This record gives sequence, C-alpha cells and structure tokens, in this order.
Amino acid sequence: MSTSSLSGLCSSFHGSLTVSGEHRAALRKAFSSTVRTSKPLRLCPMMKNVNEGKGFFAPVVILTRNIIGKKRFNQLRGKAIALHSQVITEFCKTIGADGKQRQGLIRLAKKNGEKLGFLA
Repeated sequence: MSTSSLSGLCSSFHGSLTVSGEHRAALRKAFSSTVRTSKPLRLCPMMKNVNEGKGFFAPVVILTRNIIGKKRFNQLRGKAIALHSQVITEFCKTIGADGKQRQGLIRLAKKNGEKLGFLA
C-alpha cells in the first residue's frame, strides 16, 4: 500500500479509521478466515467420585450393585442418602445450627462417604 492510498484511510491524527471501497473488502477478506468446526467443543462436567473403587466399603458396594442391578441400587442409594440428610437436618434442629452449618455437615458426610467407599 502506498502512502497516497493511506491518506484516504485516516480521517484524523488520533487514529480514528474510516475504510471504504476496495480497502473494506480487503480487510473483510483478511479477517474473515476463521476456522470452523462441525460441532463446538464443550467440556461436560462429570459427577464422578475421585475415590471410585477405593475405600473400605467399596467392594461391598460394588458387589451389591452387581447383584441387585444398577437401577435398583441407585434407587436404594438415593433413599439412603435422603434418609441420612433428614437425620442431619433433625440433628441441626436439635442443636440449633443454621442452614449454612447444615449444608456444611451434609457436604462433610458426602466427602466421608466417598473416602469410605460408599459412593463407589
């Protein structure tokens, strides 16, 4: 690009840029070369136990799941977790703990369950 063609690009010394005609088409062509994929890549969050298969109770949990089937096992596990959460809630009511402390106790129970192998 020569200096004579640059004079038509800048309208002031402070850098405001006006582009017209063939220059606009050239800029559009230069900046429109993006790489497109057929499907956007997305990382899906995984709800997975980091201690899966580890822990003292993991072999019993895995054996039980294999015997009664995955669907029935997950239903039973869900009921047990709900019951345990109710026990924690009642305990918090008894000692006068607030909701934030109750949530902390439920998270602690989940971490301990993972470490012991109940969530294998």
